Amino acid sequence: MEKLRICLIGAGRVGKVHALNLKNNIPEVELVAVVDKEKEAARRLAREFELKMCFKDYREALDWGKFEAIIITTPTFTHKAITVSTAKAGKHIFCEKPMALNLEEADSMIQEAKRAKVKLQIGFMRRFDRSFLEAKKKVKQGAVGEPLLIKSIGRGPGLPPEWAWDIKKSSGMLAEVGSHDFDALRWFAESEFEKIHAFAGNYKCPQIKEKYPDFYDHAVVTVQFRNSKLGILDMGCPVGYGYDARMEVLGTEGVMFVGGIRNNEVIICSKASGAVSSIYNSWRNRFKDAYIDELRHFVDVIKRDVQPLVTGKDGKKVVEAVMAANKSIQTGQSVSFPL
Repeated sequence: MEKLRICLIGAGRVGKVHALNLKNNIPEVELVAVVDKEKEAARRLAREFELKMCFKDYREALDWGKFEAIIITTPTFTHKAITVSTAKAGKHIFCEKPMALNLEEADSMIQEAKRAKVKLQIGFMRRFDRSFLEAKKKVKQGAVGEPLLIKSIGRGPGLPPEWAWDIKKSSGMLAEVGSHDFDALRWFAESEFEKIHAFAGNYKCPQIKEKYPDFYDHAVVTVQFRNSKLGILDMGCPVGYGYDARMEVLGTEGVMFVGGIRNNEVIICSKASGAVSSIYNSWRNRFKDAYIDELRHFVDVIKRDVQPLVTGKDGKKVVEAVMAANKSIQTGQSVSFPL
């Protein structure tokens, strides 16, 4: 069987992670091209991975067209245009989160993929993490009784690129960092968002305030789902101490803790330093296997012609939750769904 040929759109940190995973862990795939508006970045990645082609504009890559699917790792404000053009060209799409800036963009992406009969998968890698999958299985089996309150923590060690500081281009840190948490809450609650109330502030980045007055680096979001379950999202970026992605599920019969901040189980104790353990310093380490498994799933979805586990609808629901949270931050009021 011929290898599935993929074009990577975006040669930054996430793009390189996907390129490494395709090369080292998914032999039935061939990464054939890379696109980046910084042509030298595209050239560097193309040389490193021995790719056939590199382009400055995704439209040039689509005109070339010698691939079956793309992976989008570019800034959020570019996702809609790339997805729509790619779908019209008949190529399958893996799009990193956040899916889009608003519901209109998300709808356009979903509709065009459906019209073109191509696959659209959103990059919520926690859905493929083995500890989260095991926790979801045990919750379904009743390990903590009926879930009542679900809490998701998402904290990043350092700031993303400057475009993400502009809420008009990124939808803010609750989109850039907290999208995974909104998706995880909805996944574990097995219900849709009913009402959101959010609080946020710029506590650690005063230098950003003058240019981007709406920027916030920490937020707490309270959620009520249609099935009456409750949710809490705890987001911080930058936190400095490391990458921190955890969940807690409180049920009628107990509580479950998912994930951790230690990247191994070695703890060193001494009189001088107390108890010390290394922690995850990056999402690349914490979700290494999940990133591989989500791409394996994407390839399998294309080859078997089935629907992905994480669809455009899932991406759109998170976009709507982020929009509601941002509206709540701005107005100080609870926001009900649908928007």
